[in-house]
Amino acid sequence: MKLSANLGFLWSELSLPQAIHAAKTAGFDAVECHWPYDTPAEMVAQALADTGLTMLGLNTRRGDVAAGENGLSALPGRSADARAAVDEALAYGAAIGARAVHVMAGRASGSAAEEAYIETLRYAAEQAAGLGMVILIEPLNRHDAPGYFLRTTDQAVAIMDAVGSPALRLMFDCYHVGRTEGDVIHRLRSLLPRIGHVQIASVPDRGAPDHGELNYLAICSELSGMGYAAPIGAEYKPLGPTEPTLGWLTSLREI
Repeated sequence: MKLSANLGFLWSELSLPQAIHAAKTAGFDAVECHWPYDTPAEMVAQALADTGLTMLGLNTRRGDVAAGENGLSALPGRSADARAAVDEALAYGAAIGARAVHVMAGRASGSAAEEAYIETLRYAAEQAAGLGMVILIEPLNRHDAPGYFLRTTDQAVAIMDAVGSPALRLMFDCYHVGRTEGDVIHRLRSLLPRIGHVQIASVPDRGAPDHGELNYLAICSELSGMGYAAPIGAEYKPLGPTEPTLGWLTSLREI
Protein backbone atom coordinates (compact mmCIF):
# COMPACT_ATOMS: atom_id res chain seq x y z
CA MET A 1 0.00 0.00 0.00
CA LYS A 2 1.35 3.42 -0.99
CA LEU A 3 0.82 6.27 1.45
CA SER A 4 0.83 10.04 1.18
CA ALA A 5 1.55 12.53 3.97
CA ASN A 6 -0.90 15.41 4.19
CA LEU A 7 1.36 18.30 5.11
CA GLY A 8 -1.55 20.49 6.12
CA PHE A 9 -1.50 18.54 9.40
CA LEU A 10 1.73 16.50 9.49
CA TRP A 11 4.93 18.42 10.25
CA SER A 12 2.89 21.61 10.27
CA GLU A 13 5.55 23.34 12.37
CA LEU A 14 8.01 23.10 9.46
CA SER A 15 8.13 25.07 6.26
CA LEU A 16 6.52 23.23 3.36
CA PRO A 17 9.85 22.32 1.71
CA GLN A 18 11.17 21.05 5.04
CA ALA A 19 7.98 19.04 5.59
CA ILE A 20 8.39 17.41 2.18
CA HIS A 21 11.87 16.26 3.16
CA ALA A 22 10.57 15.00 6.52
CA ALA A 23 7.88 12.96 4.75
CA LYS A 24 10.52 11.38 2.54
CA THR A 25 12.68 10.50 5.53
CA ALA A 26 9.67 8.93 7.27
CA GLY A 27 9.02 6.65 4.29
CA PHE A 28 5.97 8.19 2.63
CA ASP A 29 5.50 7.65 -1.11
CA ALA A 30 3.88 11.02 -1.89
CA VAL A 31 2.69 14.23 -0.27
CA GLU A 32 -0.34 16.50 -0.40
CA CYS A 33 -1.16 19.85 1.16
CA HIS A 34 -3.91 22.34 1.94
CA TRP A 35 -3.02 25.95 1.12
CA PRO A 36 0.63 26.27 0.01
CA TYR A 37 0.32 29.74 -1.46
CA ASP A 38 2.61 31.55 1.00
CA THR A 39 5.51 29.37 -0.20
CA PRO A 40 6.93 30.16 -3.66
CA ALA A 41 6.06 27.34 -6.04
CA GLU A 42 9.66 27.02 -7.20
CA MET A 43 10.76 26.16 -3.64
CA VAL A 44 8.14 23.43 -3.40
CA ALA A 45 9.04 22.11 -6.85
CA GLN A 46 12.71 21.92 -5.83
CA ALA A 47 11.92 20.01 -2.65
CA LEU A 48 9.80 17.56 -4.65
CA ALA A 49 12.59 17.12 -7.17
CA ASP A 50 15.15 16.59 -4.41
CA THR A 51 13.07 13.91 -2.70
CA GLY A 52 11.47 12.29 -5.72
CA LEU A 53 8.02 12.68 -4.16
CA THR A 54 4.89 13.72 -6.03
CA MET A 55 2.50 16.37 -4.76
CA LEU A 56 -0.90 14.73 -5.15
CA GLY A 57 -3.06 17.77 -4.56
CA LEU A 58 -3.86 21.10 -2.94
CA ASN A 59 -6.97 23.08 -2.03
CA THR A 60 -8.45 26.24 -3.44
CA ARG A 61 -8.40 29.14 -1.00
CA ARG A 62 -11.18 29.29 1.56
CA GLY A 63 -11.85 33.02 1.13
CA ASP A 64 -12.19 35.34 4.11
CA VAL A 65 -11.44 32.90 6.91
CA ALA A 66 -11.83 35.57 9.60
CA ALA A 67 -15.39 36.09 8.36
CA GLY A 68 -16.09 32.36 8.52
CA GLU A 69 -15.68 31.47 4.85
CA ASN A 70 -14.62 27.90 4.08
CA GLY A 71 -14.59 27.89 0.30
CA LEU A 72 -16.16 29.99 -2.41
CA SER A 73 -17.49 27.85 -5.22
CA ALA A 74 -21.02 27.30 -3.86
CA LEU A 75 -21.56 30.88 -2.77
CA PRO A 76 -24.15 32.65 -4.96
CA GLY A 77 -22.84 35.91 -6.37
CA ARG A 78 -19.18 34.96 -5.87
CA SER A 79 -18.51 33.35 -9.25
CA ALA A 80 -15.63 35.67 -10.12
CA ASP A 81 -13.91 35.03 -6.79
CA ALA A 82 -14.47 31.29 -7.09
CA ARG A 83 -13.00 31.16 -10.59
CA ALA A 84 -10.01 33.24 -9.50
CA ALA A 85 -9.37 30.75 -6.69
CA VAL A 86 -9.58 27.87 -9.18
CA ASP A 87 -7.20 29.60 -11.58
CA GLU A 88 -4.72 30.28 -8.78
CA ALA A 89 -4.79 26.70 -7.51
CA LEU A 90 -4.42 25.18 -10.97
CA ALA A 91 -1.53 27.48 -11.84
CA TYR A 92 0.25 26.69 -8.59
CA GLY A 93 -0.47 22.99 -8.99
CA ALA A 94 0.84 22.94 -12.55
CA ALA A 95 4.02 24.69 -11.41
CA ILE A 96 4.77 21.95 -8.86
CA GLY A 97 3.50 19.00 -10.87
CA ALA A 98 0.45 18.36 -8.69
CA ARG A 99 -2.13 15.91 -9.94
CA ALA A 100 -5.31 17.40 -8.49
CA VAL A 101 -7.01 20.45 -7.01
CA HIS A 102 -9.71 20.19 -4.37
CA VAL A 103 -12.27 22.89 -5.10
CA MET A 104 -13.81 23.91 -1.79
CA ALA A 105 -17.56 24.52 -1.79
CA GLY A 106 -18.01 26.75 1.23
CA ARG A 107 -20.83 27.32 3.69
CA ALA A 108 -24.09 27.56 1.75
CA SER A 109 -27.38 25.80 1.09
CA GLY A 110 -30.25 25.75 -1.37
CA SER A 111 -30.73 25.63 -5.12
CA ALA A 112 -28.85 28.85 -5.84
CA ALA A 113 -25.80 27.45 -4.06
CA GLU A 114 -26.05 24.21 -6.02
CA GLU A 115 -26.25 26.11 -9.31
CA ALA A 116 -23.22 28.24 -8.37
CA TYR A 117 -21.27 25.14 -7.35
CA ILE A 118 -22.03 23.25 -10.56
CA GLU A 119 -21.12 26.28 -12.67
CA THR A 120 -17.77 26.70 -10.95
CA LEU A 121 -17.00 22.98 -11.12
CA ARG A 122 -17.72 22.87 -14.85
CA TYR A 123 -15.28 25.71 -15.32
CA ALA A 124 -12.69 24.09 -13.05
CA ALA A 125 -12.97 20.68 -14.72
CA GLU A 126 -12.53 22.19 -18.18
CA GLN A 127 -9.45 24.11 -17.10
CA ALA A 128 -7.97 21.13 -15.26
CA ALA A 129 -8.47 18.78 -18.21
CA GLY A 130 -6.42 21.13 -20.37
CA LEU A 131 -3.56 20.83 -17.86
CA GLY A 132 -3.78 17.06 -17.46
CA MET A 133 -5.06 17.48 -13.90
CA VAL A 134 -8.27 16.54 -12.11
CA ILE A 135 -10.68 18.37 -9.84
CA LEU A 136 -11.70 16.83 -6.53
CA ILE A 137 -14.76 17.50 -4.40
CA GLU A 138 -14.98 16.33 -0.80
CA PRO A 139 -18.00 15.97 1.49
CA LEU A 140 -17.17 17.37 4.95
CA ASN A 141 -18.87 16.25 8.14
CA ARG A 142 -21.24 18.55 10.00
CA HIS A 143 -19.24 18.40 13.23
CA ASP A 144 -16.01 19.82 11.81
CA ALA A 145 -17.52 21.96 9.06
CA PRO A 146 -21.01 23.11 10.11
CA GLY A 147 -22.99 24.59 7.26
CA TYR A 148 -20.67 23.27 4.56
CA PHE A 149 -22.56 22.80 1.30
CA LEU A 150 -21.24 19.36 0.32
CA ARG A 151 -22.10 16.94 3.11
CA THR A 152 -22.59 13.40 1.74
CA THR A 153 -21.27 11.09 -0.92
CA ASP A 154 -24.74 10.78 -2.47
CA GLN A 155 -24.86 14.56 -2.86
CA ALA A 156 -21.38 14.52 -4.37
CA VAL A 157 -22.37 11.90 -6.95
CA ALA A 158 -25.41 13.96 -7.95
CA ILE A 159 -23.21 17.02 -8.40
CA MET A 160 -20.69 15.04 -10.45
CA ASP A 161 -23.49 13.74 -12.67
CA ALA A 162 -24.74 17.29 -13.20
CA VAL A 163 -21.27 18.54 -14.14
CA GLY A 164 -20.67 15.61 -16.45
CA SER A 165 -16.89 15.75 -16.71
CA PRO A 166 -14.41 12.87 -16.33
CA ALA A 167 -11.99 15.42 -14.87
CA LEU A 168 -14.21 15.74 -11.77
CA ARG A 169 -13.60 13.09 -9.12
CA LEU A 170 -14.59 12.33 -5.54
CA MET A 171 -12.18 12.78 -2.65
CA PHE A 172 -13.27 10.02 -0.28
CA ASP A 173 -12.09 10.94 3.20
CA CYS A 174 -12.85 7.93 5.38
CA TYR A 175 -12.85 10.17 8.45
CA HIS A 176 -15.56 12.49 7.12
CA VAL A 177 -17.62 9.62 5.67
CA GLY A 178 -17.23 7.65 8.90
CA ARG A 179 -18.54 10.52 10.98
CA THR A 180 -21.42 11.43 8.67
CA GLU A 181 -22.54 8.27 6.87
CA GLY A 182 -20.71 5.19 8.14
CA ASP A 183 -20.62 1.92 6.19
CA VAL A 184 -17.23 2.99 4.85
CA ILE A 185 -16.15 -0.22 3.11
CA HIS A 186 -19.48 -0.62 1.29
CA ARG A 187 -19.34 3.00 0.13
CA LEU A 188 -15.77 2.56 -1.08
CA ARG A 189 -16.81 -0.48 -3.11
CA SER A 190 -19.78 1.26 -4.71
CA LEU A 191 -18.03 4.56 -5.35
CA LEU A 192 -14.62 3.31 -6.46
CA PRO A 193 -15.10 4.27 -10.15
CA ARG A 194 -15.79 7.85 -9.03
CA ILE A 195 -12.95 8.18 -6.54
CA GLY A 196 -9.90 10.30 -7.30
CA HIS A 197 -8.26 10.17 -3.88
CA VAL A 198 -8.75 8.43 -0.52
CA GLN A 199 -7.80 9.89 2.87
CA ILE A 200 -7.67 8.35 6.34
CA ALA A 201 -7.75 9.39 9.99
CA SER A 202 -9.18 7.85 13.13
CA VAL A 203 -12.85 8.35 13.99
CA PRO A 204 -13.99 10.29 15.93
CA ASP A 205 -10.87 12.16 17.12
CA ARG A 206 -9.11 12.61 13.74
CA GLY A 207 -5.91 11.20 15.18
CA ALA A 208 -3.49 8.70 13.68
CA PRO A 209 -5.22 5.84 11.82
CA ASP A 210 -4.32 3.22 14.42
CA HIS A 211 -7.31 3.45 16.78
CA GLY A 212 -10.95 4.46 16.95
CA GLU A 213 -14.07 3.21 15.20
CA LEU A 214 -12.54 2.39 11.81
CA ASN A 215 -10.24 -0.59 11.17
CA TYR A 216 -7.83 0.71 8.57
CA LEU A 217 -6.08 -2.62 8.13
CA ALA A 218 -9.42 -3.97 6.92
CA ILE A 219 -10.31 -0.89 4.89
CA CYS A 220 -6.94 -0.66 3.14
CA SER A 221 -6.90 -4.42 2.50
CA GLU A 222 -10.29 -4.06 0.82
CA LEU A 223 -9.00 -1.17 -1.29
CA SER A 224 -5.97 -3.18 -2.33
CA GLY A 225 -8.18 -6.13 -3.22
CA MET A 226 -10.31 -3.84 -5.38
CA GLY A 227 -7.19 -2.84 -7.33
CA TYR A 228 -6.79 0.64 -5.85
CA ALA A 229 -3.10 1.39 -6.29
CA ALA A 230 -2.83 5.16 -5.78
CA PRO A 231 -1.31 6.51 -2.55
CA ILE A 232 -3.75 6.89 0.34
CA GLY A 233 -3.53 10.23 2.12
CA ALA A 234 -2.83 10.35 5.85
CA GLU A 235 -4.76 13.47 6.82
CA TYR A 236 -4.79 13.30 10.59
CA LYS A 237 -3.96 15.67 13.44
CA PRO A 238 -1.01 14.49 15.52
CA LEU A 239 -0.99 15.45 19.19
CA GLY A 240 2.51 16.88 19.30
CA PRO A 241 5.42 15.98 16.98
CA THR A 242 4.55 13.87 13.96
CA GLU A 243 7.28 11.21 14.19
CA PRO A 244 6.03 9.48 17.37
CA THR A 245 2.60 9.01 15.75
CA LEU A 246 3.86 7.03 12.74
CA GLY A 247 3.80 3.53 14.21
CA TRP A 248 0.87 2.64 11.95
CA LEU A 249 2.87 3.34 8.79
CA THR A 250 4.67 0.00 8.60
CA SER A 251 1.57 -2.14 8.99
CA LEU A 252 -0.37 -0.36 6.26
CA ARG A 253 2.61 -0.31 3.88
CA GLU A 254 2.78 -4.10 4.15
CA ILE A 255 -0.75 -4.58 2.75
